[in-house]
Amino acid sequence: MSLTLILAVLAATLFGLFAISMMLDYGPRLRKNAWIFPAVLSLAFLLFSLQTVISEAPFGFWVEHTRNSWGNQIWFDLLLAIGIGWFLDLPQAKTLGMRPVPWLVLIIGTGRLGFLAMVARMIYLRVHADQRESRLGNLSAYRT
Repeated sequence: MSLTLILAVLAATLFGLFAISMMLDYGPRLRKNAWIFPAVLSLAFLLFSLQTVISEAPFGFWVEHTRNSWGNQIWFDLLLAIGIGWFLDLPQAKTLGMRPVPWLVLIIGTGRLGFLAMVARMIYLRVHADQRESRLGNLSAYRT
């Protein structure tokens, strides 16, 4: 079994476990360190991507996406996935005070790697906003 096949199977397995765990354990409030998971994934994907760029060339992705219909299909799928994520997350990102333009530039330049980083930042800001609200709520209880 080749390394590329092993990595593809491992990624699919981890995605399946993640998807199932989110259905079973996703409450109204995120856990304090929930942002770490997408941040670590973004870092791991960055390291893998850097290794790929160094060994295969910086624009090798374009050759793959224009090689045949499967390459086009994967390219379209990537763009649609990022577009859907951008559409769904942009309002919350703005609410959390994130500036969209730098994040969009990062996403355009790195694809889902940048999007993972954006999601990690959003979760971090949301958790800390919830904690601030909770502390303020506790303080207001003492004032009355």
